[in-house]
Amino acid sequence: TALGLGAAVTFVEVMTVPLNYLLNEYVLAEDGIFGVDLSFLSFILFIAVIAAFVQLVEMIVEKFSPSLYNQLGIFLPLIAVNCAIMGGSLFMQQMVGTEINSVGDSIVYGLGSGIGWWLAIVMMAAIREKIEYSHIPAAMKGPGIAFIITGLMGIAFMIFSGIQL
Repeated sequence: TALGLGAAVTFVEVMTVPLNYLLNEYVLAEDGIFGVDLSFLSFILFIAVIAAFVQLVEMIVEKFSPSLYNQLGIFLPLIAVNCAIMGGSLFMQQMVGTEINSVGDSIVYGLGSGIGWWLAIVMMAAIREKIEYSHIPAAMKGPGIAFIITGLMGIAFMIFSGIQL
């Protein structure tokens, strides 16, 4: 289930980040096609694009993999409100002009964001499954151990940003 959900999120990231880049550059920007600064509409438009692609993914998964569709259940439509996907588009918007200067850059950024999310969700699922068969004190079961694992994973992923002393 984590693999399927990770693939769906990665697909949505790869498709929506470049499309939102184009919207940001050619529609919302002050020098865009309307000649007016419409950047205040970015949240609404980005959410609309993400929701449209999530619906597309949901229809594709239902058509070609009914078992995965049934396993994911309510979690598949919830990709639309996943903060990581919206964060990908908003971070892309902040990096335009410095690190992201083309549609290709935004595709690579979306792919990296999706793969990172996929890696994190698969690792979390694997650790939670391992914990299922481990002896854990009663006070730590459930959300307690989940928060500790998430915090430790966050610290581990910080290594990718480098150490600055």
